[in-house]
Amino acid sequence: MEFQYQKTGKYFGQIANGLEEMAAEEIEILGATDVQQRFRGLNFTADLPTMYRINYGSRFLTRVLAPLISFDCHSTKYLHKTAMEIPWEELFTPEHTFAIFAQVSNSAITHSKYASLILKDAIVDRFREKMNRRPNVETVNPDIWFNLHIENNRAIISLDTSGGSLHRRGYRLDTVEAPMQETLAAAVVQLTQWDGSKVLIDPMCGSGTIAAEAYMALTHIPANYFRKSFGFEKMPDFEKSVWQNLRKEMDADISIPEQIPVQASDVDPSALRVAKRNLSHLPGGEGIYTHRKDYREITLPEGATLVMNPPFGIRLHAGEDLSTFYKEVGDWLKQKCQGSEAYIYFGERQYLKNIGLRPEWKLPLAHGGLDGRLAKFVMY
Repeated sequence: MEFQYQKTGKYFGQIANGLEEMAAEEIEILGATDVQQRFRGLNFTADLPTMYRINYGSRFLTRVLAPLISFDCHSTKYLHKTAMEIPWEELFTPEHTFAIFAQVSNSAITHSKYASLILKDAIVDRFREKMNRRPNVETVNPDIWFNLHIENNRAIISLDTSGGSLHRRGYRLDTVEAPMQETLAAAVVQLTQWDGSKVLIDPMCGSGTIAAEAYMALTHIPANYFRKSFGFEKMPDFEKSVWQNLRKEMDADISIPEQIPVQASDVDPSALRVAKRNLSHLPGGEGIYTHRKDYREITLPEGATLVMNPPFGIRLHAGEDLSTFYKEVGDWLKQKCQGSEAYIYFGERQYLKNIGLRPEWKLPLAHGGLDGRLAKFVMY
């Protein structure tokens, strides 16, 4: 069977709300064409090497989906019947595990979990019918992922070419509580327009994610450098030698400067240990300067770029009022950070008013279900 992506060369890139524009620019640089923004995603056209490149290099996409089939779908019975006709045995074997994630909206089928259960049953029934054996479901780390999207009674079944969320970079060997997601940290760094000519400092670094994403962008380390496997390796038209050569080509572009203009600090010694371990895992990352300090004790180089994801309620104690803390951060910026730019991510945007400074701009950026804001402050 020739699958839909093979006929059209079209894919769908999933992204967090608010990152559509920068992700569109990024994947065009990586070779995608006919990029069209959609809600929390991008439709784009790519040949196979470009799709591999986007999976390996994208800092903002969450997954890249390859549509297998699309069809009108008004009932679970028809979903099961149509899915039974897909030659799943061309994609994986009964020895492999699989998982399904689904989204349903404005359709006769109203429950995403029930829809994914129907698709799971169809896959298993197809294997039983054709091979008298069945693969098992593994929801944490399956061999292959599938996506079911039903909107306005139109269903698309896709293979996840990423093989799980691309925000799991692999450099984070340990974490602090509620760390910033890697794709969000990469977006924050991109929005600062930092180019490495000045020092970037995260004075509340937690597990070091912002510093790591800044360093990776500066040194051209591919976003998914540590990823051991991708879903596209299960595709029937996977070209192994093309992928291996492309990976070598992108890795050859990595360039580590003698002096690394990235610094990370935290007052919490356990957080700093985590950050140091994670950053040292990156190629050349042991050269990133880390130090244990209260943010108010940091000596800032002239014109430094400050990037912060301060603690918010979910990272501390439910219901804790951080108004005073944010006022103190604002006072420090005004008194000690003249000549610098500060980019602060407010996981809980109500604290913006407590900083006591007028932002040059603020942008909505979602984080783990929170309606957060990134704000830029210029300290003249």
